[in-house]
Amino acid sequence: MHVKPKKGLGQNFLFDKNIQRKLVASYNLKACDHVLEIGAGYGELTKLIAHDVAFVYALEIDSELCKILRDNTKGFSNIEIIKRDILRFNLKRYFGRFKNKIKVVGNIPYYITTPIIGHLLKYRNKIETVFITVQKEFAKRIVANAGPKEYGSLSCFVQYYSIPKILFFIKKNSFTPKPKVDSCLLELKIRQVPAVSVADEKLFFKVIRASFNKRRKTLRNSLDSIVPLQKLHEFFKKYNIDVNIRPEDLTLKDFAHLANAI
Repeated sequence: MHVKPKKGLGQNFLFDKNIQRKLVASYNLKACDHVLEIGAGYGELTKLIAHDVAFVYALEIDSELCKILRDNTKGFSNIEIIKRDILRFNLKRYFGRFKNKIKVVGNIPYYITTPIIGHLLKYRNKIETVFITVQKEFAKRIVANAGPKEYGSLSCFVQYYSIPKILFFIKKNSFTPKPKVDSCLLELKIRQVPAVSVADEKLFFKVIRASFNKRRKTLRNSLDSIVPLQKLHEFFKKYNIDVNIRPEDLTLKDFAHLANAI
């Protein structure tokens, strides 16, 4: 039995068996792992994962799919179907009793990729690694370093808390309905401690967001409303940075130095 993909839920089902197996192989699963799967769909990946791990928590928001998912995974004692929206799912409440961290996997709706990543990073102390299928161009923004146009506040935010890596690309004709762009498997390995040391995280991210909100301007013009000019010039002098530098040319460490100098 199949259901018609719901556009409102951003459903694109991965039907390519070879890619399914390649995904599971890339998750680096262990027999002791507990895995949270976002958007389990028909349960094809769910079953493959369940063969290799201790337990799978299959999250699915679609009522029709949940019924099919239960039927398709009937023979597995290590799969729990959870009808829930990932953005409303409290990982701490659900996995707080676990001593070990979980792995998160999923072919997620592209239109809410950023909110999902932000939500997962709130529970980073419960997560070891995240493996998600996302749009190729989006992933390039996540992994970008200072310099190219893809680099921005999202790159800084994700890289502050995790080590992102594109594992492999997936052609759009591997999905139904076929999306307009190619995808990839993105790995986010959660850091034990943030990438850089900052005295005030809220200020750190405020500086980064303000910088990239006016990315065509120089850094001093982008930040003129929140950072005193004197502080900026002291920062430029101390770290030997060009006063006309643009935000995309500052590394995560540079932004940390700037925030700490304010």
